[in-house]
Amino acid sequence: MKARILLSLCLIAPASFLFAQSVKTYQVKSPDGKITIAVSTGAAISWSVNRDGAEVILPSEISMTLDDGEVLGKNSSVKKAINTSADETFNTPFYKKSKVRNNYNQLTITFKGDYGLVFRAYNDGSAYRFVTQKKGEITVLNEEANFNFKDDDKAFLPFVNDYRNKDKFNTSFESHYDHLNISAIKKDTLAFLPALVDVGSPLKAVILEADLQDYPGMYLTPGEGNNLHGVFATVPAEEIVNRLNYIVKDRANYIAKTTGTRSFPWRVVTISTEDKQLADNDMVQRLAEPSKLADQSWIKPGKVAWDWWNDWNISHVDFKAGINVPTYKYYIDFAAANKLEYIIIDEGWSDDHDLNISKLDVQAIVDYGKQKNVGVILWSTWYAITRDADGLFAKFAQIGVKGFKIDFIDRDDQKAVSSLYQLAKLAADHHLLVDYHGMYKPSGMQRTWPNVINCEGVKGLENMKWGVPGQPEYDVSIPFIRMMGGPMDYTPGGMRNATKDAFRPVNSNPMTQGTRCHQLAMYTVFEAPLQMLSDNPTIYMREQESTDFIAAVPTTFDETAALDGSVGNFVSIARRKGTTWYAGTMTSWEPREITIDLSFLGEGTYKATIFEDGINANRDATDYVRKVITVTAHDRLNIKMASGGGWAARFEKE
Repeated sequence: MKARILLSLCLIAPASFLFAQSVKTYQVKSPDGKITIAVSTGAAISWSVNRDGAEVILPSEISMTLDDGEVLGKNSSVKKAINTSADETFNTPFYKKSKVRNNYNQLTITFKGDYGLVFRAYNDGSAYRFVTQKKGEITVLNEEANFNFKDDDKAFLPFVNDYRNKDKFNTSFESHYDHLNISAIKKDTLAFLPALVDVGSPLKAVILEADLQDYPGMYLTPGEGNNLHGVFATVPAEEIVNRLNYIVKDRANYIAKTTGTRSFPWRVVTISTEDKQLADNDMVQRLAEPSKLADQSWIKPGKVAWDWWNDWNISHVDFKAGINVPTYKYYIDFAAANKLEYIIIDEGWSDDHDLNISKLDVQAIVDYGKQKNVGVILWSTWYAITRDADGLFAKFAQIGVKGFKIDFIDRDDQKAVSSLYQLAKLAADHHLLVDYHGMYKPSGMQRTWPNVINCEGVKGLENMKWGVPGQPEYDVSIPFIRMMGGPMDYTPGGMRNATKDAFRPVNSNPMTQGTRCHQLAMYTVFEAPLQMLSDNPTIYMREQESTDFIAAVPTTFDETAALDGSVGNFVSIARRKGTTWYAGTMTSWEPREITIDLSFLGEGTYKATIFEDGINANRDATDYVRKVITVTAHDRLNIKMASGGGWAARFEKE
């Protein structure tokens, strides 16, 4: 008996020894040495992240399960691990700065089984992605993406809360942030990205994804302990048209069927030591696939006179306002007078499901716009444009339309994501801009296809028509969270400004929450290469002083400087175009006084045109003061903001 036991031990010991040897650990540090990514391989693969010794992400397992039973990341065997570095700069002509520096250290681990993982450490965060080198197609059943936190930290999470069907992944991606502890998150709830976690003063971590192509977007849901983990929509099996939506009635049991040799989306955790750093972060731009367009000269950012939010409610004219040629000529005249590049013809010009059925003489409007040097952009549902995208793009490009606002996508499963990339390509083939409304957050598409000039994925001003409360707090949260994903079609510019007590929903003459200067500041604070003037031309002409200011703010910039801010409380950002600087500051419903250091201006003197909350803005939110002063980089300005207030300025070098 003893001999048998001894023989068994002899047989077991070598296997245990070999297994212990197969567990390996690797590290990669950021260029400044402050952020460390640690990777453990073996029975499972996990990653962890710390900054200056502070644990940001505790060891968290990652894997990918294929339909043949293979699990990439389980019982892994390392073939090789290579460390590399990069420090490059690339041009970003349709962005909040003209150039982006891409400086990182990288660890690439290749495993037996024709797959690998790439980890990147930046000075402001970390990222990883799976890569595969398999023949033919592969079917991904699921991906395991975990983010384990040390403590029961507080998070800012935008929850999916507006199901439009039994399918929980059908959503508008518009939600205010719930600020709550991880332990307080209800089971089976879904939060979409980006999401922020306060991992202990002064560190904050934002979870993102980048280079999302031919793959579903990631949601977060709570796990055991202080865990947030990824959840993905499976592929649609059956779809139906429900009014303006193309919704999923039934889904398959896998999340993606895709080419076997590819790189998958980046899983990203950015880390800040000051909140303001989040308001000027380039992580998604760095990680996105570079532009596929050799010729970008035809892409023209700019501002848009928009019709839908103001309900075509113009007045003091000699024609009946509505979806008709005289009304759109009026919008074009307004755009031309204020040097706006575009107007949008929104919902109502065509059949919602067939763009070949037009209710409007689009050609007459386009021709009139050409005379005034104002381009025309057309609205469409996602379903309507996908019925014959190439044919429709060709048809409307031929008559002179400059682009499409494509709405009611409201999904980010693999089919939806792939469709939007395909639409971007087809639109570019016809030199058409694309504004994706009713869309998930951008994740790098705007770098890959720069004709995608804006995206929604934000609870913007349109919600004021329906009386959604608490908007100022949201306004000063999204620059630190949502805007990290990329530009956002928030649609600012309301002129009927209201205090917290006076605000009420009005469809045809909608109000905004907060002061006039809160709205003016949005044109600098909110990133939007295609930016709306959402109110009606009649009221803009009545408020010409405010209109002159917002019409002069560019929509792309050469440089950005995040001046100050606190998530959910206030934000202050400056941006430069040429030699002129623009600055915007906004506060929540809490009145606030801050000081702005003008050292960002550089040498010389500047003429500062400033709009600030009036002394009675706490009673009448339209009250403001405009003043012109001379300043230098040595000056500091004291800013007083009313409840829901703001401050906006233009600094012209003399």
